[in-house]
Amino acid sequence: MPRPRTAGGDRADLVIVESPAKAKTIERYLGPGYRVLASYGHVRDLPAKALGVDLDHDFAPRYEPLKDRRRELEKLATEARQSDQVWLATDLDREGESIAWHIAEYAGLTDDQIRRVTFNEITKGAIDAAFAHPRSINLDLVNAQQARRVIDRLVGYKLSPLVASKIRRGLSAGRVQSVAVRLVVDREREIAAFVTEEYWTLAAELRRADAGATFTAELSRIDGAKARIGSEAEARLHEEALRGERFVVESVTRSERRKSAPPPFTTSTLQQEASRKLGFGASRTMRAAQSLYEGIALAEGQVGLITYMRTDSVAIASGAVAEARQVIDSRYGEAFVPKRPNTYRTRTRGAQEAHEAIRPSNFARTPDAVRDQLKPDEFRLYELIWKRALASQMAPARFDQVGVDVAAGRYTLHAGAAKRVFDGYQAVYIEGRDDEEDERLSVLPDLNQGEALDLQSLASEQHFTQPPPRYTEATLIKALEEHGIGRPSTYAPTMETIRKRGYVTVEDRRLHPTESAERVTDLLVEHFPEVVDLDFTARMEEQLDDVARGTNAWVPMVRGFWEPFNEKLVEGRTKIAKQVELTDIVCPVSGDFMVKRFGRNGWFLGCSAYPECKHTMPLPGEEPETPPDMPGVGEVCPLCGQGHLVARRGRYGPFVGCDRYPECRYIKKDATAPSEQFGTCPKCGLGTVVTKRSRRGGRPFWGCDRYPECDFSTWTRPGGAVTAGPASDGDGTDAAAPSADGAGRARGRRRSPRRRRRGSQPVSDRSHG
Repeated sequence: MPRPRTAGGDRADLVIVESPAKAKTIERYLGPGYRVLASYGHVRDLPAKALGVDLDHDFAPRYEPLKDRRRELEKLATEARQSDQVWLATDLDREGESIAWHIAEYAGLTDDQIRRVTFNEITKGAIDAAFAHPRSINLDLVNAQQARRVIDRLVGYKLSPLVASKIRRGLSAGRVQSVAVRLVVDREREIAAFVTEEYWTLAAELRRADAGATFTAELSRIDGAKARIGSEAEARLHEEALRGERFVVESVTRSERRKSAPPPFTTSTLQQEASRKLGFGASRTMRAAQSLYEGIALAEGQVGLITYMRTDSVAIASGAVAEARQVIDSRYGEAFVPKRPNTYRTRTRGAQEAHEAIRPSNFARTPDAVRDQLKPDEFRLYELIWKRALASQMAPARFDQVGVDVAAGRYTLHAGAAKRVFDGYQAVYIEGRDDEEDERLSVLPDLNQGEALDLQSLASEQHFTQPPPRYTEATLIKALEEHGIGRPSTYAPTMETIRKRGYVTVEDRRLHPTESAERVTDLLVEHFPEVVDLDFTARMEEQLDDVARGTNAWVPMVRGFWEPFNEKLVEGRTKIAKQVELTDIVCPVSGDFMVKRFGRNGWFLGCSAYPECKHTMPLPGEEPETPPDMPGVGEVCPLCGQGHLVARRGRYGPFVGCDRYPECRYIKKDATAPSEQFGTCPKCGLGTVVTKRSRRGGRPFWGCDRYPECDFSTWTRPGGAVTAGPASDGDGTDAAAPSADGAGRARGRRRSPRRRRRGSQPVSDRSHG
């Protein structure tokens, strides 16, 4: 147990952790004599606007305090210099070790001052044990994290500009990110190339000859071979043939199946299961897990509810196993406690297994006991973790299985059933499935070999083979883990990065690659194959693990990557062609030819004189539809006197502006599309109900054209005759959407759909890149 210490008789030892919540929890356990401060996560990094790696001197990194952490770092350094002992209690992974080193290095602490402590859970017992056995900073772990950071910076800082210059601005590449994107792109192309095949199944409803219960058997073999029916005509032939056959029970097999409990959660399996069962994304899962780990205010004080949440281990400490077995015995009975504790080994490639699996810090603290103290996400995740960890130490579930083969001439039909006879771990927890199919249990009547059966009906059903499903966040993380790519701390940030960079869109929780993703992947596969090669990336992770174990030096490892990579960079700058295509269309602004370019929103035409001329146009045939009768179209621009007014469509709908944009930014303020009219306003009886669009998102609604004198509005499209009326006063768009009852008051100023941020383009939101 830690004993209070003072320096010079009046100074407490300094303890540094990563988060304020964690600091509050630990300070409660340590008591007087210790001052606990938080670093708020990382404190230093490579410079934001420079490479920060000395390529001529063994890749020496140049670290700078993070802009929003400078004040905390200075405070920590000042307090640390004034303390005889500094207990660095940052997280127990490589990142935590690196943060501890950065603080010590920045503050200029000596080895005699540093006490490095780690713990897998924030409980009094774990804190006491950690402070009783301090150690020095593990420089092997620090070097492994430093090597990872340097390589990631070299890839991102050197390769991203090349990708952006050849395809479009704003694109980037990353060591793990680009592999994840490639997996999504490859899966999409696999789906596109998939050739659907038709097949049919036949099912017979059969009854015992003594008029017992009916059951269904499916055609499984024809002439002893697996049944394959490829067309309706073929299905009908077999159906007719079966109707003339005699059905007899050929064999009955009975067996017991035991299904063992799943292992406790690792970081990736927690993210996968939270996605399946709770609908959480990886980042949302980790935010809730972080809160549960760092501490929740309970009646007994600030308490950490789960063990460390960044881990690839499936092991549980012996003390926690004993505690789980006691809870199982008291809640479910002795039969649910296996004779020997369940043990697990991870099959994940490159797993470090240095820590425990994710489990409750106290199995006796049930989800219901802490429900009122937790936020909804925290409770749902804690319940998931508690049930999975408890189930991992329970007896297997047992099933009685019956299989029946029915002979009918040259045909064999099969029926199977399973009945759970002992719940085992399934009394607490059943795993989610990516295919969203539940395990179905069924029952068959008692049947005997040689028994005759009566055919009640035959049914044929058409099916089509299905392509592999698109990735979800959960299945993509699973694929990365299976290939040994990334580590527990990188999965959630990788998912967030590929979404924010516009490489994937999410529809019904499935990841769809964008055209940007496909173009970047093709460029990298052709010119930098090692960056997106699964095996190469996995081998690099293994080399980083060797650095962490102290069996490999980090500088030679980085050099082995950088030298061939840099050669390809130099070659690529000249050999990789920019993805533009010259056209014979003349730019109306500069007179130069337009080129076909790829931008954030797809292909468009841009002036070949860019950046001197920034004029853009949609591709021929892809011009957005605009009402032909908008007022002002064809007139000379009143601002510049050179251009002419044209109808265009922006993010808020159609508008009229100068065709010399961006040189002339004139927008005609009173030009809008004609509004549909839906009769007299039911509220004021004076105005007319017209179509409008909400400012946020452009969703259509219907309101009185006398706004703001009359505030009638509704989301429901009015019935009755529709007529085309004149443009509504203003812009036809109110600042607020209608309320739920259809007559909410529109608040605030009206805002023109033509209004845009400075520098934006009304014609196209695309850059030349």
